[in-house]
Amino acid sequence: MGDARATSIDGTSFSFRSPVDGLELQPGSYAMLAEHLGQVHSVQLVPGESSVHGLGILLEDGVAPFHDLPIARAREAEVNTWVESARPPRAGLDVGGLAAQEGVRFLLDAGGFDRHTFLCGQSGSGKTYALGVVLERLLHETELRIVVLDPNSDFVRLADAREDAAADAIARHGEVEPGILVRRAGDGPDRLAVVGKELDRDLLAAALELDPIADREEYSMLVELAGQGVAGIQGLLETETPLAARIRNLGAADWGVWARGEPVDVVKDVFDPDARCVVVDLGSLPTREEQSLVATTVLDALWRERTRREPVLIVIDEAHNVCPADPGDPLTRLSTDLTVRIAAEGRKFGLYLLVSTQRPQKVAENALTQCDNLILMRMNSRADLAFVGDVFSFVPPGLLERATDFRQGECLVAGKIEPHPAFLRIGARFTHEGGGDVPAEWAASR
Repeated sequence: MGDARATSIDGTSFSFRSPVDGLELQPGSYAMLAEHLGQVHSVQLVPGESSVHGLGILLEDGVAPFHDLPIARAREAEVNTWVESARPPRAGLDVGGLAAQEGVRFLLDAGGFDRHTFLCGQSGSGKTYALGVVLERLLHETELRIVVLDPNSDFVRLADAREDAAADAIARHGEVEPGILVRRAGDGPDRLAVVGKELDRDLLAAALELDPIADREEYSMLVELAGQGVAGIQGLLETETPLAARIRNLGAADWGVWARGEPVDVVKDVFDPDARCVVVDLGSLPTREEQSLVATTVLDALWRERTRREPVLIVIDEAHNVCPADPGDPLTRLSTDLTVRIAAEGRKFGLYLLVSTQRPQKVAENALTQCDNLILMRMNSRADLAFVGDVFSFVPPGLLERATDFRQGECLVAGKIEPHPAFLRIGARFTHEGGGDVPAEWAASR
C-alpha cells in the first residue's frame, strides 16, 4: 500500500491516509498498524487527490497513542491469532468464516444469546438458511431450549440431518434429534392444537374480536360466564347466548386447530422437559386467524409461566406477521403486546427473543429497540438500512452501508454474540431445509 500511514490519539480508534493505487483496506477489513491489529470502519476518497482517508478501531486494549505508523492489510495468521485469543471461555457457534478475511473461522459467543437478537435481510439474502445454521449450532453446542414460531414451514425438517453432512455433525445431531418436536396441522400425536378451555379471558376475547368498550355487553357476559366456570369455545357455544352466535358467525367453532378431546396441546409441548426444541408450524394452518391464535397462545403461555425461570430462546420468524408495527386485529395486537413485554422484561426470567424479518420497519419498534444483537444480511432498501442504523446505533454506519453489496449468505454481526462487528460468510447447514421456492420450470425456453 505504499506510503499508507496511521494515527491514533486515544489508543482505541485510528485514522489513516493511503494512496488509491493498490488500496487493500476496505470497510470491515483488518489492518496491521506496526504490531497492532485494527479493523477499518470507513474509507472515503479525498477530494482533489488520488488518496483516501479511513477510520477504524484498534482490536487490542492498552495501546498507547501513536502517530504516523505504517498500516497494511493484516494476514490470515495475524487475524486468526487475535480471533482465538478474543474468544470467551464459553460455547462457540461455528456458523462460518470471516468474509473480510479468507481462511479464518469465526465462532459466535453462545452466551450472547441471553440478549435479544434481531436478524434481517431481504428476500434471497439467505436469511432463512442463516437462521437454520444458528439454530443447529445452538442445539449442538448448548443446552438452551428453543421454541420456533414458523409461519412459512421453513424449519419443519430441523430434526433431519443431511446425508452429506460431516460424520461428526450427523452423530451430534442424532443425540439432540429426539428432543426436537415439530407440531403441524393434521392428524396424529404430532398435531398442532390448542385446548380452547384453557385459554385465558383476554386471549379468548381477542379470538372473538371482543372490545371491552365497543362490545361491552358481550364482553361483560364473557367475564360473567368465566366466573361461573364456563370455559372455551365449546363451553360458550352451549350457553346459546349472543356469544354463541358470535362464535358461529366468525366460524371460530370450525377452526381445525382446536383440540377436541385429544391428548394434544402445543402449550404442553412447549413446557415438555424432554423437548430441546419445539417447532410450531404455523404455515401448516389454513387460516390467518388460526395462525394468529396459536402464536398468541404460545407467547401468552411463555409469559404466564415466566416465574419458572427456565431459559428459552423464542424464535419469531417473519416477525412482521406476529408483532407488526401496526396490528390489524385484536389477536395480533395481543401477540404484539406480549412480544414487546417479553422484549422489555423477559430477560430477567430467562426469556430471550430472536426476531427475524425481511421488513424491519414493519415490526413493532419497541420490540427491536430491546435487541442487543444484530445479524444483518443483504438489504437494498436505503430506508430499511437507515431504520436499522437508528435502532442499532452502536453499529458503525460505514459497516451497515456495506449490506447493499452483500452476496447471498454474507452478513454483518454485531452485539454481545461477537467481540467486534464483523462480516461473516455463513457456513453449510447440517439439516434439511423446509419450505422452499416454487420451481421455475415456467422460465425454460420453449
